[in-house]
Amino acid sequence: MLKDVGPILSALRKHRLTASLVVLEIALTCAIVCNAVFLIGDRLAMVDLPSGIDEANVVHIVTSDIGRHGDGHARTEADLAALRAIPGVVAATISNSVPFGDISWGSGLNLSPNQQTSTVDVKNFYGERVGETLGTHLVAGRYFDASEYVWLDDLATGKVKPPPVIMITQGLARHLFGDASALSRSVWVGSGNTEMRVIGVVDHLASAGGGIDRSAIEFTTLMPWREPGGGNLGSFIIRSQPGQADRVLALAVEKLKQIDPRRVIVKKELYKAIRDDHFAGDRAMAGLLVAVCVILLVVTALGIVGLASFWVGQRRRQIGVRRALGARRVDVLRYFQTENFLLASMGIGLGMALAYGINLFLMREYELPRLPRVYLPVGAVVLWVLGQLAVLAPALRAASVPPVVATRG
Repeated sequence: MLKDVGPILSALRKHRLTASLVVLEIALTCAIVCNAVFLIGDRLAMVDLPSGIDEANVVHIVTSDIGRHGDGHARTEADLAALRAIPGVVAATISNSVPFGDISWGSGLNLSPNQQTSTVDVKNFYGERVGETLGTHLVAGRYFDASEYVWLDDLATGKVKPPPVIMITQGLARHLFGDASALSRSVWVGSGNTEMRVIGVVDHLASAGGGIDRSAIEFTTLMPWREPGGGNLGSFIIRSQPGQADRVLALAVEKLKQIDPRRVIVKKELYKAIRDDHFAGDRAMAGLLVAVCVILLVVTALGIVGLASFWVGQRRRQIGVRRALGARRVDVLRYFQTENFLLASMGIGLGMALAYGINLFLMREYELPRLPRVYLPVGAVVLWVLGQLAVLAPALRAASVPPVVATRG
C-alpha cells in the first residue's frame, strides 16, 4: 500500500481541482455531521430529563368559570373534596403549574437579606399538598403540615403573613449549599425579601415554561400556598392509582361539570401529553438533524462514487497496461482504495478543524456546551468506512479491466 502513495499523490496533483472538491465535500460533511450528531444527542438528553413526578398516573384539568361566584375558598374545598372521593383517586389539588407545563411562576432566591441581585432565579409550585399529589420523592426533611398552608389571595392582600417554610429540590440544594445539608437553612425569597427555612428536599421536580437551561431545570421550590378560585386561577392535578388514569380523568371531568354545569373545561389531558408537547420542538429538531446527516452522508458517498467512476473511465488504458505488466486485480483494487483513503484523510483533517470552529461559534452565539472530543474520531472512522464502501464498486470495475485494453489504440 505504501508503495502506491507516491504515484497516487502525483496523479492527484494532475487533478487538483477535482480532488480538492472531494476533499472539501468530505471536510464539510465531517464538520457538520459531528456537530449535528452532538446536537441530536443533546436534544434527546433533554427529552429524557426526569420530571420528578409519578408521570404514568398524573392527570391535568384546566377550567374556566363563567360569571362571579361566592366564596372561592369554599368552592375550591368542595371541588377538591368531590375529586378526592372518586374511586381510584390517590390525591388531588389545585396548583399554579405542572412540571414541563406552559405556565410558570418564578421569583428570585437569595442566601442573605437585602441582596442587590438574586443568588438564583427559581420556579415556584403552589398548591395544597402539591408535592404529594404529583408523587415527588422526599429525600430529606418533611412535607408541609396542614397548619402551614395559607390562601394565596389572602397572602396577596396582606390578610396573612407568608409561612416561613419552603421546600426545594436536591439540585437547587446542591447549587445553594454544596454538599452541606439544606435542612433548616434560611433563604430569602422574592421582592418582599421574605425569610424562609428549608424543611424538606425532594429528589427531582422539573420547572415549567420555555427557555429553561438544562442546568437550571430543577431550580424549583414548593411553597405552602393554596390556590383559590375553584380552578379559575389554577389547574386541577389528580394522581390516580396505577393503571386508572384514563378512567379517573373522565370521571373527574364529569364530576366538575356536575358541580357547576357552567364551568368550561379548557383542557383535560394525561401527563404524557404535557411532556410530549413540551419536548415536541426538541424531537422535531433531532429528526431534522438526523435527516441532514443522512442526506450529507449520501451526497458525499455519491460524490466519491462519481469521482472514482470518472477516474476509472479515464484510466482504463493505464489500468490495462498495469495488468499487462503483471499487476493483479487485488493490486488495482488496493490502488483505488488507497487513493480514496488519502482523499478522505485530507478531508477529515480539515473537517475536524471546521467542526471545532463551528462548535466554538455555537457555544458563543447559542450557549451550547463544548463538543466532546470523542465525536471527532468517531466521525473520522464513519467517513473512512463510508469512503471505502463508496469506492468499492468503481474499484472492482477497475480491477476487472482486462490486459488486452493496453493494446487498443
